[in-house]
Amino acid sequence: MLTFLEKIFDLKKHQTCLKQEFIGGFTTFVTMSYIIFVQPLILSAAGMDKGAVMTATCLASALAMLIMAFTANYPFALAPAMGHNVYFVFTVCLGMGLTWQTALGANFISGMIFLLISFWGFREKLITAVPESLKNAIAVGIGFLITLIGLEWSGLVKADPGTLISLGDLHHPAPLLSLFGLLLMAFLISKKIKGAIILGISANLVLALIFGMTEFQGITGKIPSLAPTFLKLDIRSALNWEMLGVIFVFFFLDLFDTVGTLIGLGQQADFIKNGKIPKARQALFSDAAGTVAGNLLGTSTITAYIESSTGISSGARTGLANLVTAGFFLLSLMFYPLVKMVSSPVNINGFSAYPVIAPALIIVGSFMLKNVRSISWDDFTEAFPAFMTMILMPLTFSITEGISFGFISYTFLKLVTGKIRSVPHLISGFSLLFILRYIFLI
Repeated sequence: MLTFLEKIFDLKKHQTCLKQEFIGGFTTFVTMSYIIFVQPLILSAAGMDKGAVMTATCLASALAMLIMAFTANYPFALAPAMGHNVYFVFTVCLGMGLTWQTALGANFISGMIFLLISFWGFREKLITAVPESLKNAIAVGIGFLITLIGLEWSGLVKADPGTLISLGDLHHPAPLLSLFGLLLMAFLISKKIKGAIILGISANLVLALIFGMTEFQGITGKIPSLAPTFLKLDIRSALNWEMLGVIFVFFFLDLFDTVGTLIGLGQQADFIKNGKIPKARQALFSDAAGTVAGNLLGTSTITAYIESSTGISSGARTGLANLVTAGFFLLSLMFYPLVKMVSSPVNINGFSAYPVIAPALIIVGSFMLKNVRSISWDDFTEAFPAFMTMILMPLTFSITEGISFGFISYTFLKLVTGKIRSVPHLISGFSLLFILRYIFLI
């Protein structure tokens, strides 16, 4: 068996071994395992069953990782993307008033489109068309939105009739626990301790149990049923003109998130040759297949995780590490009682807070803000659209509105300054569609 694995994954060629790949795969799992707790909580806000979402998340992630391992032989782990899940729930379901079944249907359509073009050159044209300033601004805006959700769920900020938002009640134990977890995670990350987020969640869970903010429900238990979400997507309702923008954003986010992550991980692992990633098509196929499978099972967009960099830094160089990470995701199915404890709400004057998990969202949001340094702030025709993109995502609680105003303002400023020829047809075309959407559909 060991010899078989060595041949399948060509360990000698990649100057690695079974032990090294196991350590790398386990390290990646530890650093990204927070999604097993976060995903059910976020999607449950749209009415989805937590247990079914957890099962779908683990199964779809494991499947995508296996496909990546055997087709591309890369140690790039995959799971539901942060930001995509927020868009799914807070923009599509809660913001637009659509059912989660319809949202899954739209997500499935975008995944199928991604799957179909994963072997064509069209994706490169799309990536090239969007200006760098807007690409980076979208990542930053999503980071701000995730952070705002984390701050609200932590109780550190609250609704205010006069200012819309204000500081939360810091005398209540829930915000204090959130603040402790946030500072602990920040400390562990600054000390470069692997698994900092999951360690912070674990510490907060222990304190929540000690102070009675959650009840002990056991460690292991029966694997939750997929029945509440399995094949419940509503494709027919998603096939209408009003859903075109939703499908586009799902596709858009998946495309740029995946490509950006693949480039970053490829550079770290020294996989990039002559400016290209070998087997990039297989890697993109893994992402698209994972998304389609996830939608069928009952979870949102699956994409490559930048946390795979921790496994790569620990020695992972082949798909064998992905097998290890996938194996631990499958083992996690038995720990649903832990998920229920971590996602237990705490009441703060009628408002539900989630102090155990909320700090993780704030930390993940902070990670996404680094892209702000790559925006050309000296060129106002680039800077202002980027600013509008970033600021409107959290303030409107919508990724779509941020992208819309970013595209429209970018095209407008280039037009009035005589630089319209520099605007790709794709951007100007979507700007027109977004304007028509505001005129006729909203």
